[in-house]
Amino acid sequence: MSSSSSTSSAPSPYTTLVGRVHCEREIKRSKFIAIAASVPNERAAMSFLNEVKDPRATHNCWAYKVGEQLRFNDDGEPSSTAGKPIYSAIVSSGLDRVMVVVIRYFGGIKLGTGGLVRAYGGTASECLKDAPTCLVKPKAHVGMEVPFDLLGTVYHQHFQAEDIKQDYDTGKDGTVVVMFKVEYEKIESLGSAVNSACSRKIELLL
Repeated sequence: MSSSSSTSSAPSPYTTLVGRVHCEREIKRSKFIAIAASVPNERAAMSFLNEVKDPRATHNCWAYKVGEQLRFNDDGEPSSTAGKPIYSAIVSSGLDRVMVVVIRYFGGIKLGTGGLVRAYGGTASECLKDAPTCLVKPKAHVGMEVPFDLLGTVYHQHFQAEDIKQDYDTGKDGTVVVMFKVEYEKIESLGSAVNSACSRKIELLL
């Protein structure tokens, strides 16, 4: 761990989906089914894809956005007519850490490249429109070395920490390391509150 007095490099809050959403559209006899969900990373995205794709379908096209990481796939449709429009729909929605899979069952009528772009992008957009969302504020793993006699004072600071743990094996007599998770944006105010209440400098370790 290293001490830190700044949260300038902290990840920003983001808006993502709550639960799984889906919608269906029929376009010139082809059925398009979009399924979307929040995914925290690439592994989760690939797991979601494997769960919802239909091997009986003509195409299982998809895209995801996880922070600056993105991927999309046309799954046999002409290049940039499926995966890229799905990705554009995600970007337009303002959501992050989201994957959309659009499944197509071919109905016998070709749509052309422009029709495919509108079909895949439109189905993805419809799926995300008015979907339930939540604002996620990333949390940091934080620790602090606290003298035994100040432990109660520290715990009286209401900073909405999670997963609080204590480690008494610090190698320093009379000191315990308190570890927890807290929102990045609350770290600085927490440090100020603890130092003020304890009347001494207690370093936060990130």
